Amino acid sequence: MGMMIDGKWQRDDLRSAGANFVRPQTVFRSWVTADGSPGPSGAGGFKAERGRYHLYVSLACPWAHRTLIVRRLKQLDDAITVSVVDPFMGDDGWAFGAPDGSLTPGATRDDLHGARYLHEIYTLARRDYTGRVTVPVLWDRETRTIVSNESSEIIRMFNSAFNALGAAGHDLYPQAQRAEIDELNAVIYDTVNNGVYKCGFAKTQEAYEAAFDPLFETLDRLEQRLARRRYLLGARTTEADWRLFPTLARFDAVYYSHFKCNLRRIIDYSNLWGYTRDLYQVPGVAETVSLAHIKRHYYASHAMINPTRIVPKGPAIDFAAPHDRARLAS
Repeated sequence: MGMMIDGKWQRDDLRSAGANFVRPQTVFRSWVTADGSPGPSGAGGFKAERGRYHLYVSLACPWAHRTLIVRRLKQLDDAITVSVVDPFMGDDGWAFGAPDGSLTPGATRDDLHGARYLHEIYTLARRDYTGRVTVPVLWDRETRTIVSNESSEIIRMFNSAFNALGAAGHDLYPQAQRAEIDELNAVIYDTVNNGVYKCGFAKTQEAYEAAFDPLFETLDRLEQRLARRRYLLGARTTEADWRLFPTLARFDAVYYSHFKCNLRRIIDYSNLWGYTRDLYQVPGVAETVSLAHIKRHYYASHAMINPTRIVPKGPAIDFAAPHDRARLAS
């Protein structure tokens, strides 16, 4: 994976210079709000309007996945259009179309700008951009710039900013539960969402084990938590559930083997596995999950971990199998 330096694409190693994997900070942090007023970070000026915004995603990327889920749950499919990059990330980063020019099923061209690579979208927004080129990207057609490339903030925009335009579904970040959601998010992000990457991209045994142990300590605690409640905070899903789900959906197919997170699979946890199936079966969510894109991206793109780029045929995972989570009333 490369990066942009002063608006020019540069090829480099995905991993940080040190032994520990460090995820770079996102750069575009403005907000879409109902009336265009400043968002929580103080940055605003982007008013919620139907058809104004476009979302660039990868079906393989867990950070982009959460934005697709919330877009679907809030029924914003018609209000916010989407382009999907190819699952394979080559020397030029995320691309619209496979290396041979073909279109992988589930991927799209960039019908908005006709770009070949995602980094072209970044330089359209800022000619001298320096930083990583990541998904998701929320693009504003009106001002021709990137509003945000921070998934955690995009899902909060989708949750509330478009309510007056017909967004549906319940509030995923209710006022009364925000402190608990934020606390859970912080732990899950550090040890699970990002924890699997810290395992997979560690360059020493010590760095790997320092990430491995907290990952499974958190999964064990979540297993216990889900023994007494249907979702992380009770009877209804919240933002915390949809931030966790993309990692769980990828765990057995990718992180267990490719990232060496192999103490236990999610299927080995009775509550976490039932919970994962429960979330997958929420109407609209299954359509956002593509194991074909997920496996193609991780195994074929990360040559530093998998030099042969062979994509495994397994495992067989039945997310649609019945679950008994409805028995938990709270």
